[in-house]
Amino acid sequence: MSTTEEATVNPDGSTTFENGGGEESYSGDYAEGGDAAADMEEKGVDPAIYLLAGAFVFALLWFFIWYRRKKAQDDSNNFFSELDGEKFNLKLPAAVDEYYEVKAKCEEAGWEPGQGAGQGAAAANANGPHRVLAQALMKRCIADIPIVTHIQKESPGMNKLYSQSMCSVKQWRSYQAAEAMVSAEVDEVRAEADEIEPGWSQVIWRQAMQYHNMLKQRHEVEAKAMAAQAEKRQAEEDKVEVDPEQKKKDDAKAKEVAAEKAAAELIKSEEREKESQKAFKDGSMKKGFLASSTKKK
Repeated sequence: MSTTEEATVNPDGSTTFENGGGEESYSGDYAEGGDAAADMEEKGVDPAIYLLAGAFVFALLWFFIWYRRKKAQDDSNNFFSELDGEKFNLKLPAAVDEYYEVKAKCEEAGWEPGQGAGQGAAAANANGPHRVLAQALMKRCIADIPIVTHIQKESPGMNKLYSQSMCSVKQWRSYQAAEAMVSAEVDEVRAEADEIEPGWSQVIWRQAMQYHNMLKQRHEVEAKAMAAQAEKRQAEEDKVEVDPEQKKKDDAKAKEVAAEKAAAELIKSEEREKESQKAFKDGSMKKGFLASSTKKK
C-alpha cells in the first residue's frame, strides 16, 4: 500500500515531507552542511596559492639577476668615467706661464730671439737676460717631464685598445686631446730653445730628463734620511729623557752638517752648469730622447 507524501518548503529553505500515516520530516540544512564539508576535504589547498608562491620566487630571482647586472654595468661605467676624467685630464704646469712672464721681462731688458749667449762678460753674467731666460725654459722643460712620460707610457696601450674596440669614444677622445696638448708643448719648448741658443732644441729634452731624474733621486734620499733621523730621535726620546743642553748641541751640529751638505751641492751644481756651457760652445749637440716629429692622431 503506497502512501502519498507531500513536500513543504519552509521559509528558511528547508524541506519537510509529510504522509498520511504520520508526520515524518527532516531538515535540508544538515544535508547541505555535510556536502560542504565533504567538498572541502576533497579540494585541499587551493592551487592558486602555489601559483602565487611560484610567481613571487620568479620575481625575486629576476630582481637579483637584474641587480647584479646593473651593479656590474655601473662599476664598468664608473671605471671608464674615472679613467676619462682623471687619467688624461692633464694640465700644463705653472712653469709654462712663468716662462712667458720671464721672457716678457727679458725682452724689455733688450734680449732678442736668436742672438745667443754672446761673449765675454755678458755671457758670464748670471743675472743677464739670456741666462735668466735659459734657466726659466729649463725649469719649464723639467716640469713638463711627468706629463710627457705619462703620455709616452699610455700611448701603446691606448692605441691597442682602440684598434680592438675595447675603449669608449669618450676615453679615446680624451686621450687624443691630452696627446695633442703634450705634443704641442714639446714642439713649443724646442722652438723656444732654438730662439735662446741655436741648436739647443736637439738636447734640451735629454738634459731636462737628466735633471729631473737627479732631482727625484735627491728628494727620495732626503726623504729617507729625514725618516731615519726621525725614527732615531724618537727611539732616543723613548729610552731616556733628553737633556736640554745636549739637545742644543745636537741641533747645532745637525745645522752644521746641513750647511756643509748644501755648500757641496751648490759647488756640484755650478760645475754642472759649467759643463753645460762648455757643451754649447763645443757644439756637441745630439738628438734628444724625443723624436723631432710627433705622430698625430
